Amino acid sequence: MVDRNLFLHDLAIVAIMKNEGPYLKEWLDYHLAAGVEHFYIYDNESPDNQAEIAAPYVKAGLVDYIPAPGKGMQMPVYIDAVKRFKFQARYMAFIDGDEFIFPKTNRPIAEVVDEILSGKPNAAGVAVNWHCFGSNGHEAADYSKGVLERFTRRAPSDWAPDGLGNAHVKTISNPRKVNFIGNPHFANYFEGLYSVNERGGIVQGPFNQPVAAEKIVINHYFSKSREEFSLKQNRGRASVVMGNRYVDELFDVYNRNEEFDDGILHYRDERAKNFLPPDKSHAAEKLLNALMANLSPTLLPSTPPEFFAGKMETFLTCRAVAAYLRTQLPDDSPAKFFEEVALKAMLRSFDGMSFADARLFLRELPTLLMLPYPVVADIRRAAFHIIPLLMNTFRINIMWRDYAELDYIRDLLKLTEADNFAER
Repeated sequence: MVDRNLFLHDLAIVAIMKNEGPYLKEWLDYHLAAGVEHFYIYDNESPDNQAEIAAPYVKAGLVDYIPAPGKGMQMPVYIDAVKRFKFQARYMAFIDGDEFIFPKTNRPIAEVVDEILSGKPNAAGVAVNWHCFGSNGHEAADYSKGVLERFTRRAPSDWAPDGLGNAHVKTISNPRKVNFIGNPHFANYFEGLYSVNERGGIVQGPFNQPVAAEKIVINHYFSKSREEFSLKQNRGRASVVMGNRYVDELFDVYNRNEEFDDGILHYRDERAKNFLPPDKSHAAEKLLNALMANLSPTLLPSTPPEFFAGKMETFLTCRAVAAYLRTQLPDDSPAKFFEEVALKAMLRSFDGMSFADARLFLRELPTLLMLPYPVVADIRRAAFHIIPLLMNTFRINIMWRDYAELDYIRDLLKLTEADNFAER
């Protein structure tokens, strides 16, 4: 497990939003109180006041507000967030603006995730079931009150018609273990890794049955009032390119009001009593101290080889942190020093490296090869050794998509090696 002090954010949320201005402040404030430290919000061409509502949070360093124009942008956005920010956040949650993550105790979200993942080395994320809330009989929108106050009636927990409904999950992941995201509800991890539900059961897709919602759940306010659902229909869906309107029948399907449930209001109020916004004023100092703690042992001749085993994710994170600090510190020489130390430590962690760590290393290889350190030549040679081994595994297991990706990387390495030789 990577030292949590190496991350700018313990838990971040990734969301693509359009015309969420009336709801955004409540959504942000709730999740901040629930322990979320940062938000990567992608704006899908919102003409309303969404950007204006987000602006104070952006100024406070709590939100990265990123333009994402176009149709069917949800998966591209998720993939982009993993690619760009996976070393900034220890965990990433991938949810929508009408979804609220609700731990069933007065604890921060990341603490509950830690508990669920504890002792499960191959679990790379938690699949959290929905609780779908209805309209409470509201026809018209009343923006004078928040979503959580207005909609307090939901479907029964076991409501899962044809395996849908509350059987849906959303994911809180270790983003460094994510291979790709091809569905809004779950992440595809590197081989041998998976999500688990709150009971520890393996979840391989967008659904989990029986519904598990005793420790943590996602309150999904899909329909809201009929007027608000009509506005959602006009807005369209971020996950599909063509035919992206919500059909009228979906309101009737998801407008379930059988059970009264205001538990999230009590959780919000309890969390708000002692809430302090995340303090990032000493982030650079904290990260530099974490680099020293994690990398100093690698400089000692007496450090045994066992120390490096299973630490590729740690050393890649250290490298990324050092690169970040190069842009933050008035004097970047300490960051450059630790960046090179992290690269050297990487080389010593190749023996006994897990399959997932090898995949993570190769994903970062293009960035590593651009760095101006002598050790990069050794990293290139190590990659040449690793790639054929992985390709053989993919060939045996008929995993041609992954095989093709590594074949491309191998060819690219050969070309850049030839270029380097020609320059010399």
